[in-house]
Amino acid sequence: MADIIARCESKGLRMTDQRRVVARVIGDSDDHPDVEELYARAAKVDPKISIATVYRTVKLFEEAGILDRLEFGDGRARYEDAERDHHDHLIDVNSGDVIEFVDPDIEELQERIAARLGYKLVGHRLELLGVPIKKS
Repeated sequence: MADIIARCESKGLRMTDQRRVVARVIGDSDDHPDVEELYARAAKVDPKISIATVYRTVKLFEEAGILDRLEFGDGRARYEDAERDHHDHLIDVNSGDVIEFVDPDIEELQERIAARLGYKLVGHRLELLGVPIKKS
């Protein structure tokens, strides 16, 4: 996975110091932060950064294909690096927790379904919504 800053530069994006901060924060994230969380993390690195700058930077990175926008049904757009290794999401609808997983059986089933419908699968997103099973 190429560094986010290097990918931005290779796409011709002008990388200001504050855009670099946002790129580093995103690159260091192993969760799915929304813009407010990205702003909070970026402000720890650069207290002069504004939330408007973070919003504009996230939008720019999304439009350039650097970030993927994720909607988990909680009304907040969340983001992750578009070049992270493939994974699917299980969202706990009670807590909002997001669990990343990869399941070879699901991957193979999706390929079979696409082929049966006359398609070659080139990508997909899978989001499962669930509630914890109460243990007795």
